[in-house]
Amino acid sequence: MKLVHWISTGGLAALAAATAYAQQAQPRPQISSSPRVSSVKSGDIVVTEMPGDPARAALPNVERLFDGYVRNGAMPGIVGAFGFGERPTLFLASGTIADGEKQPFAGPDSLWRVYSMSKPITGMAAMMLIEDGKLNLDDPVSKYIPAFKDMKVATSPDTSLATRPATRPITIRNLLTHTAGLGYTIVTKGPLLKEYERLGILPLSVSAAMEEKMRPVRPKSLEEFANRVATLPLIAEPGTKWSYSIGLDVMGRVIEVASGMSFERFVQTRLFDPLKMKSSFWQVPQSEIGRLATNYAFVGDTRTPLDPAANSVFAQRPSFPYGGAGLVMSARDYDRFLHMIQDGGTLDGVRVMRPETIALATSNLLPTGVTYGGVSSGTGGTKGSNMGFGAGGSVVLETTPNGPGKGTYAWGGAAGTIAWVDPLKHSRGTVMVNYFPADRIPLREQVVAALMQDAARLRR
Repeated sequence: MKLVHWISTGGLAALAAATAYAQQAQPRPQISSSPRVSSVKSGDIVVTEMPGDPARAALPNVERLFDGYVRNGAMPGIVGAFGFGERPTLFLASGTIADGEKQPFAGPDSLWRVYSMSKPITGMAAMMLIEDGKLNLDDPVSKYIPAFKDMKVATSPDTSLATRPATRPITIRNLLTHTAGLGYTIVTKGPLLKEYERLGILPLSVSAAMEEKMRPVRPKSLEEFANRVATLPLIAEPGTKWSYSIGLDVMGRVIEVASGMSFERFVQTRLFDPLKMKSSFWQVPQSEIGRLATNYAFVGDTRTPLDPAANSVFAQRPSFPYGGAGLVMSARDYDRFLHMIQDGGTLDGVRVMRPETIALATSNLLPTGVTYGGVSSGTGGTKGSNMGFGAGGSVVLETTPNGPGKGTYAWGGAAGTIAWVDPLKHSRGTVMVNYFPADRIPLREQVVAALMQDAARLRR
């Protein structure tokens, strides 16, 4: 099912109508107080210690922005995590994790569907194996998944399944940077899209109702998924074009083969456990469902529950771990992941990656001659003229005045979440919301603008 098309038409309304809360008028949520955390001082933003709630005192423009979103009904709740240097993270939160009476306030440990913000997690996992010497950026993928040895390229990918032999192999670099020539149901068209759907190349979860339709055709393991993907025509010659893709999902299988353990276990033991990321799940345990936000769909100006926490599809075990869109995480956990990147691979004295590996991962890894200009804002991704692409996320190519530093690494998710880390300026940000479509609000632009206003005020 082509998700973007489905979201933009009547699909959301029809599916939401099947939920227990469909089409009910929802009361406006309360404005919550942020957790009390310490203030910070670093880089372009200088935040002094202030009495009361330091996050709200230090970032009043961000506070007003968040509170306004909730007050105006743009979302039930929102959480931001902003880090500067080595001082404690500033958390700002407004509203609740769902519409309705007596819903939990949104906070640093609320759980959110991060969708494509899973891609940087998978990208860094792959870079760990490159550091270990078990992968190389320019290894052919067929070294780990033999089914990818003899790929075909569609001659007219939008209109035909006619193919010719590929003249170059898909590489690890290609999977990490969306230059493998693989498709994605959110961008692929015509008969090739129908082939993706027929083979169940649908590595995402949306709602329990939609899962009933997708699960029977979806592969039951990463191995089966990758082998099915290898039977499909490519949309372009590998290494010649940036096109948003399932490359990071296929990378999950490469990680399994190269590491000798399941993708889930590798991520858990090499990233989540050492970084003390205790609220990151492929499947949300029943004991934690009370922290899970409801995901909403907007049809016009009407906000309707699409995936209520009580019967969320993310409480089910997925067909396999989706490295491109499968994680549920808290703002605190994603901030810890970004903090590790900001600090060159170390957090709280625990090193998970070398500084040179982080520098490589957040550099422009695109093949020679390939450029990245952006992606549909409905996916939550980034765009801009000063952009390249690294290991699962966009990267800033050059430092600009009043802008992000070179190597700033960022991505977002289809349900509105955004994240970035600037290793040069030692700063980072995560914003958690859950609604479709992601581009209903220009969240990234508005949050960054509010942060810049606060920075200017604090420099005076």
